Amino acid sequence: MEARAQRRVAVLSSHLRPIIDSFDKSGVSALNCTSNNGANQETECVFCKIVRGQAPALKVYEDDVCLCILDSNPLSHGHSLIIPKRHFSTLEETPPAIVAAMCSKVPLISKAVMEATGSDSFNLLVNNGAAAGQVIFHTHVHIIPRKASDCLWASESLRRRKLKLDQESMRLAGSIRDRLQFVDNFEDGKGQGSSLIGSS
Repeated sequence: MEARAQRRVAVLSSHLRPIIDSFDKSGVSALNCTSNNGANQETECVFCKIVRGQAPALKVYEDDVCLCILDSNPLSHGHSLIIPKRHFSTLEETPPAIVAAMCSKVPLISKAVMEATGSDSFNLLVNNGAAAGQVIFHTHVHIIPRKASDCLWASESLRRRKLKLDQESMRLAGSIRDRLQFVDNFEDGKGQGSSLIGSS
């Protein structure tokens, strides 16, 4: 059991602080990738270099908006990344149309990845921000193929707690709704434990 736990920690740690020397021989760190207005964006972002053909990557899919590559430090065999061809540091900076284009490729790419790796499941993951484990500040979506009992995530062994329908939870839901006021065609649901309900 101890070896299994150590393996999980090692795998996750290697992903949180990946070694990028095989992707970037110039010594430029992927952490130097800056926002849309930053001067370093075009020259220092490892994903921008891959898009321009200036850094190696194993591409598995490409269209006008995005491309999919094999992760250079995979968590599992076939771990792939969907990245937009334009640079956006975080998901919230990425235009909804770009996010939609990336996400629309997930069924196609994930099916191919699962078939190629003999997996029957996958995790879809976005590390958004440093505290969430984002290392390369260019929006990207992970497709991580999974097999039964692969022990990839330590969190899978954590016991989840049921949400309490108390004042604190109601305040949280209300606070989130208040921040979504700009969204058209939604109204506040009135039932117990209700959330936003789309109207046609």
